[in-house]
Amino acid sequence: MELAYLKGIGPKRLKLLAQMGIESTEDLLLHYPRRYEDRTQLHKLGELQDGQVATCAVTIVSVTEQRPRAGLHLLKAGVRDESGAGVATWFNQPFMKGRLTQGKTIILTGKARRQYGRLEILAQDMEPVDEAPDDETVNYGKLIPVYPSSAGLQQKLFRQAIAQILTTDCPLHEYYPDAFLINHGLMGRESAIEAVHIPKTWDELDKARERLIFDEFFFLQLSLAMMRDKDVRSEGISHQYQGSLTEPWVGQLPFALTRAQERVIGEVREDMGRPYAMARLVQGDVGSGKTAVAAWALLLAVENGYQGAIMAPTEILAQQHFETLSAWFGPLGVQVGYFAGGAQQKEARAQREALAAGTIQVAVGTHALIQEKTVFHRLGLAIIDEQHRFGVRQRTLLQEKGDHPDILIMSATPIPRTLALTVYGDLDVSRLDEMPPGRMPVQTLCILEKAREKLFHFLRQQLDMGHQAFVVCPLIEESEALDLQNAEDVYRLIGDKLRPYRAGLLHGRMSSGEKDEVMRGFAEGDTRILVSTTVVEVGVNVPAATVMVVENSERFGLAQLHQLRGRVGRGDRQSYCILVTNTDDAIALQRLKLMTETNDGFLLAEEDLVLRGPGELFGARQHGLPAFRMARLPEDMRIMEQARQAALDMIHADHELTQPQHRELRREIDEKMTEIARN
Repeated sequence: MELAYLKGIGPKRLKLLAQMGIESTEDLLLHYPRRYEDRTQLHKLGELQDGQVATCAVTIVSVTEQRPRAGLHLLKAGVRDESGAGVATWFNQPFMKGRLTQGKTIILTGKARRQYGRLEILAQDMEPVDEAPDDETVNYGKLIPVYPSSAGLQQKLFRQAIAQILTTDCPLHEYYPDAFLINHGLMGRESAIEAVHIPKTWDELDKARERLIFDEFFFLQLSLAMMRDKDVRSEGISHQYQGSLTEPWVGQLPFALTRAQERVIGEVREDMGRPYAMARLVQGDVGSGKTAVAAWALLLAVENGYQGAIMAPTEILAQQHFETLSAWFGPLGVQVGYFAGGAQQKEARAQREALAAGTIQVAVGTHALIQEKTVFHRLGLAIIDEQHRFGVRQRTLLQEKGDHPDILIMSATPIPRTLALTVYGDLDVSRLDEMPPGRMPVQTLCILEKAREKLFHFLRQQLDMGHQAFVVCPLIEESEALDLQNAEDVYRLIGDKLRPYRAGLLHGRMSSGEKDEVMRGFAEGDTRILVSTTVVEVGVNVPAATVMVVENSERFGLAQLHQLRGRVGRGDRQSYCILVTNTDDAIALQRLKLMTETNDGFLLAEEDLVLRGPGELFGARQHGLPAFRMARLPEDMRIMEQARQAALDMIHADHELTQPQHRELRREIDEKMTEIARN
């Protein structure tokens, strides 16, 4: 059945539904309610509390109309039951007048409002009690779904349309074998869909939700398990440890590797020595030494006659990696090349030719590395920094530049285990959980807007000592224009208050050359204060910077704030992170308080997941998180674990899902994996 054939859905509503991404009956069935109203019990008018949403059986004693101003129509019905009386109000629904008859008994659902001893009910639904109980329009005596909607689409439309589909021909088939459903205690798919839209009891609804949540987790985990299984069983490169480059490089370092770095390097060495492709994620807090681990892995690839590549999300970060690796690898005779969109055409062509010929042994760059015209001579190791800024597709394109090269992912964004299983389920995970010795923890303070003069005084003290400072402004309403305006306002204020110290401005609308010039001025100390939007979040290493000021800090996630805090404290001087806020929101203040109490990025990420949810963990630009319709983390972690194990068991028993009982699953997973690849 097509949407257009459903009762009550005409051309106008079809367009409105399409704008919500609902273009088929299957889409409509997968448009789950966001909450439910319990209308299984009738309440007495005299019992209703202010703000309570309830359903009551009442008798209409009077009906009046009011037009207090243009555009506002009020329909008021005096109502009564044996416990008391009140007034039910309908806003801008004059058509309801014909259904409200004095003396008629109705079932009324609405939100109670008590003022000065009087009861008013802001009406949501009304049903005459003499309507047949099996009528699809009856909305009492049961749990009523409330759907995400938009202007022009009433709740009644969703309820009636979905009921029509479920009573005719449900287009959603079952893809699990019967034995699988029994083993995992799952409700059948069609029953679950019906129960989530028309639940008879809360218990039935819980079972239906569990089945649908399991589906979301299972197909994600099955996709990841198949990707991982394919990597493990595919032929790869066996990089044998020789030490001809890695040993002298470690010996020339001006610092000793931490135990955590040595442990992770050992894990990478073991992976790269195997005859199939490595797929490993290295997580490390800001400053924990991920770049050194990456450098060791790159040298191992070069030792074995292969090339290495490291791809970063921004030119600023790519340039930093290029400079660091060039300084480290130059004395060893290892040639490092830089690939980014801002390079001159002639220079870029020469770099590509050297890469294709194998003269360049280590390539550092941005998305330019995955362009079609960038060709490697013999790529053996691909490293992606700040993976969450890329989609799965970008990772695959870099991997395809070689013949099953090893893959190493680096992330300075601490990711809770719950999300690591979700986003990086196809990777082995290493953690750099130790900081280099002697590094002083950054002191974090939270101040109110009214303390700004004290902040300026403190900043001047730090500048007088020869230090530098960051001032970061948030993205406001995801508007680049407002974002820029906010940064420019702060830039002017800083420039005025902290004369004669020079301030610089960095924002997303600048060209690559302009950004580089501003950053170079700050890195070399000519600019003492850098006012920036969140483009400064990664890739800026200025040891003389001792202060990070974050404006409107409540707008950031904890993980983001922790990233920003990591821009200071890179040298041997005491550093500070000052969170400026003017909010009185209790949850926001609780989050900011946590920032002042710990420097543990993984702990903060776990807390952020609980307080703000996974979509907020990385801020507005997060990529790679699946869009769950019903599942929630961390609340549904138990189901996630169950689904993950079920997926692993299935792939272990049937690698390609070719057995007859898995035919429907195979068809479904092919569609899901295509969708993941597009993200």
